[in-house]
Amino acid sequence: MGVHWTQAIMESEIRVHINAGREHYLAAEYQKALPHLTKVLEHHDDFADIHNMLGICLQHLSRTDEARLNFERALELNPAYTEAALNLAVCYNELGRYDDAKAVYERAAEGRESRATAVDNLDGYVRGKLANLHRELGLAYEGVGMLAQAVEQFRCALQLCPTFVDIRTKLATTLRDAGHIDEAIDELIGVRDAKPEYLAARLHLGVTFWSAKRKDEARAEWKAVLEFEPDNARAQMYLRMAGEGST
Repeated sequence: MGVHWTQAIMESEIRVHINAGREHYLAAEYQKALPHLTKVLEHHDDFADIHNMLGICLQHLSRTDEARLNFERALELNPAYTEAALNLAVCYNELGRYDDAKAVYERAAEGRESRATAVDNLDGYVRGKLANLHRELGLAYEGVGMLAQAVEQFRCALQLCPTFVDIRTKLATTLRDAGHIDEAIDELIGVRDAKPEYLAARLHLGVTFWSAKRKDEARAEWKAVLEFEPDNARAQMYLRMAGEGST
């Protein structure tokens, strides 16, 4: 019991260091990120992404040879880690190892070309899990106002699972918030056509049509929602605000 309790506390502390290290890294506070990332690797040397982040921090601090070791370890753990491979190529170049830099870069380029095939070979469960991870990251970006990055993550999720209408709807609303109204409408029409009964998308399509001054089309969407769900309070409210009753 005592051993398990100690392990749980240790893992909790490691998660704190991971979060703090990643936060400083994303803020380009590389010196502050170093002790946290190093602490994680003292206990978990098999985290390829932590090695890559630590390598980038060291590279920015002109500690190129130390950075090289971390990128090499990241690739040892995950040979398909393209970002780490490209970072390693930069390190080799800075260290004057030009042939090594060229070789690593060429392997990374070949890996990018074969990635689509690798995705096709994933089973449905893994696809869904990865798609939802992209979704969560997209929501995190959206939460801090980084809409372009959020859109990118939602698109990544949809590349894995194009039939996830909730993620496509979220992509559309984020595009709308970023001012890309026409793109948002296209995405929401796609959801409506694929799954007419998915009312969240149709409500948002109405709002987006309204934003585009396409008021008749907006009203039509909200009325369609009421055909599926006569008591839908949101559709009723939108129609009242548009100067109509709920029928």
